[in-house]
Amino acid sequence: MVNYILTNRTFLIVLFTINLLGTIYGFIWYEPQLETTEPIFLIFVPDSPTASLFFTIFLGFFIFGKSIPYIEALALITLLKYGTWAVVMNGLTFLEYGSLPWTGYMLVLSHGAMALQGLLYARFFRMQLKHIFVAAVWTLHNDVIDYVFGQMPVYPAIVKYMDEIGYFTFWLSIGCIMTAYFLSDYRRSAV
Repeated sequence: MVNYILTNRTFLIVLFTINLLGTIYGFIWYEPQLETTEPIFLIFVPDSPTASLFFTIFLGFFIFGKSIPYIEALALITLLKYGTWAVVMNGLTFLEYGSLPWTGYMLVLSHGAMALQGLLYARFFRMQLKHIFVAAVWTLHNDVIDYVFGQMPVYPAIVKYMDEIGYFTFWLSIGCIMTAYFLSDYRRSAV
């Protein structure tokens, strides 16, 4: 039943549209930060919209029965990473302030859905080790850009924990890369 829903053409078109609109909204949300970002860092700043863009591209190809393993690996790792990251950061903000604005709750739901999408569609990804390797380099490089060069999104309530957040983010990246490996074609065919 789950496979039927996940592969239903109408459902896929709706999911594609939702992710496309969410991606556009995400880039708009990052606009103030992008306006002050040095050009060399621009591609690495909008983390979550880029993750949803990878997934939207995957969905577009998947609707037509095509596979693009590099995009699939990037989608899985970044959906899991930034989906989880935003939920945790908003949770920490809630703990600091005792509440969130409505946008915080929206971010928790939408980013939680990002991570869930990655897990649900992993069974359809045709990524192998080389694809995961490229996505891992992208993801870890992005951590360096964010936490060494200071390009990460800032949550004012928890900015004092930036070193700890950077450390958490690095290990979250490693966990997401390992999850991609365990869900990959290579691993599935070896078991």
